[in-house]
Amino acid sequence: MKQGLTALAALLLATVAAPAAAGTVVVTAAHMLDVKTGKLVDEPVVVIVDGRIQSVVTRGGARPVIPDGARRVDLGAMTILPGLIDMHVHLDSNPVYGGYTGLQFTDSFWTVQGVANAKAMLDAGFTTVRNVGSANYSDVGMKQAIDAGLVIGPRIVPAAHALGATGGHCDETYLPPSFHAKGEAVGDSVDELRQRVREQRKYGAEVIKVCATGGVFSRNTEPGQQQLSEAELKGIADEAHMWGLKVAAHAHGVTGIKAAIRAGIDTIEHASLIDDEGIRLAKERGAYLAMDIFNTDYTQAEGAKNGVMEDNLRKDREVADIQRENFRKAHAAGVKLVFATDAGVMPHGTAAGQLAVMVRYGMTPTQAIQAATVTAAAALGRDATVGSIAPGRYGDIIAVAGDPTRDVRLLESVPFVMKGGDVVKTAN
Repeated sequence: MKQGLTALAALLLATVAAPAAAGTVVVTAAHMLDVKTGKLVDEPVVVIVDGRIQSVVTRGGARPVIPDGARRVDLGAMTILPGLIDMHVHLDSNPVYGGYTGLQFTDSFWTVQGVANAKAMLDAGFTTVRNVGSANYSDVGMKQAIDAGLVIGPRIVPAAHALGATGGHCDETYLPPSFHAKGEAVGDSVDELRQRVREQRKYGAEVIKVCATGGVFSRNTEPGQQQLSEAELKGIADEAHMWGLKVAAHAHGVTGIKAAIRAGIDTIEHASLIDDEGIRLAKERGAYLAMDIFNTDYTQAEGAKNGVMEDNLRKDREVADIQRENFRKAHAAGVKLVFATDAGVMPHGTAAGQLAVMVRYGMTPTQAIQAATVTAAAALGRDATVGSIAPGRYGDIIAVAGDPTRDVRLLESVPFVMKGGDVVKTAN
């Protein structure tokens, strides 16, 4: 057995050492989680050509056609599943620098350190992330550098600057008037906010982020406050949809959540204080909820040490348990829930820890994994390319030693990650 594992490790290390190149890769393992059905299947053979999955055959299926010279990645007794998707991250944030402590750095520091955060997400098994709001178009820049092969990271769906109201959660609220600080995508009318949508799309946004309510980690806002009218939210949604973009609304408060859903916004971020009517509306309208029910463990344990102000920690405490119980209620009601952590509020590499919290609050392990794969891909509008191990999708595959449908915590330490047919992480 030891010799077999040594040989497997040598094969994988050889694969990692080989330069990335177009070609054919064949991945084999003992088991595969079919996230569409939620069932484990045995002895998968996955053929990847030029980064895309060409065929998937399991035990008893037709013999796969494997071209001569194909690279082989044999994962032995492991279980493979598609790369995970986190629908709410901030790669240019770092939880170690809370409150005013971040002012010690130059502006470009946040983009540079974000490169390490992107690598941490990929190493944790997240081959796709949706970055919902950044400064200086840093998420667009990181995406471009990753796509060009200059740095290593997941597939990024960038939002660029988040839209919001003057003085709201997505404005600059920490500095005095003499600084003349203002959010880059602030608007105070339907027309102004439609223009902000066009600006963000022009410079690389692939999803639009808007702040419908106050927030936890802004200054001088409360999570329950609605900060944009339903007409303004509808204008944003209509403009984005006209351009083929989806919209994510930061919305903690009851009225803001319902206004965002009625406005046609696609995903509701946080949804902490959602009520029964909001849950009903989300189900009726097909809106997805992206509820970050894990990060408060970190913020309450480490926030004060990191410089987070007590007022922010107070808001965090007040919404945490309510949000988790509302997650349970929304799931029980059949609302579509996606995996979303707000990574950047807690360390990026720990994001998979949310899966176990989702199970604690009502999901089965399989449902939690689906929220981070096939359901998230559908919410992105990219289920033809990511979210499952199926023909036409990118060759984004992770593997664990065991059955994650029985123990979802296996995904908190993923030993093998492949992105687009290239092995980017393997156990030594």
